[in-house]
Amino acid sequence: MPGLDAFATLAEGLDHPEGIAAGPDGSLYAGGEAGQIYRLVEGGDVERLATTGGFIYGVTIDAGGNVFACDFGNASVMRISAGGEVSTTSTGTAERPMRVPNFSAFDADGNLYVTDSGEWGKDDGLVYRIAPGGETSVWTERSPRFPNGCCLSADGGALLVVESRGRTIVRIPIEDDGSAGEPAPLVDLSGSQPDGVALAEDGTMFVGCYRPDRLYRISPDGAVAVFAEDPDGVVLNQPANVAFFGDGFDRLAVSSLGGWNLLAVDAGTPGLPLRYPEV
Repeated sequence: MPGLDAFATLAEGLDHPEGIAAGPDGSLYAGGEAGQIYRLVEGGDVERLATTGGFIYGVTIDAGGNVFACDFGNASVMRISAGGEVSTTSTGTAERPMRVPNFSAFDADGNLYVTDSGEWGKDDGLVYRIAPGGETSVWTERSPRFPNGCCLSADGGALLVVESRGRTIVRIPIEDDGSAGEPAPLVDLSGSQPDGVALAEDGTMFVGCYRPDRLYRISPDGAVAVFAEDPDGVVLNQPANVAFFGDGFDRLAVSSLGGWNLLAVDAGTPGLPLRYPEV
């Protein structure tokens, strides 16, 4: 368990960055609550790639460096090109328009799985599947307890979803026809409000929490350990999301929502390489 002095500051002065993701070139991306799309470039400089005018939660990057942003303010998934051009990828379906798009993950074929958290306390969340080109369907409604952060399993055969109100992570199989299987709980995180998840190469899960100010490390056998905690909320201030990055892909970037910054710490294990499809 690293001490708080092991965390280095990567960037400061970001507008409540919640989501964080590493791009194919190693750059880190984050969003802001006024729709900002931030990119942390080599040398530690932060550039504002674009502004959507909304409120950005999770960000996901494709092979071309295009950002797909879960935009709560615009109730949509927005596409921000590598050159900063903004367009709308999806607003959900006619029957189920997006309400709280929160986080997303690509599979190898370019399908984007998007959690929509719904209204807190109503347990009415769902997961969309956006095909390349933008065709959108409701993938599953069987993970309703404020679905939040997500990632694909190592073999690509399942989507791992953080249920913030369920205080758990569930595994949803991706069937051969692309449909969603029956969710199965993986771990109990009672006593916290888990938010984001990143998967290591060996199956270890790292989880950021909105409350309390804590990071979990969950071993492949399901054992839960506190990886880092900040009772005062000074260094880890609402560490919502985590992402692997770095030359060895073994550093963990942490979005400090309340601290307006991005942090980094050695994870002690390499992360699972992300999927960067051509979309």
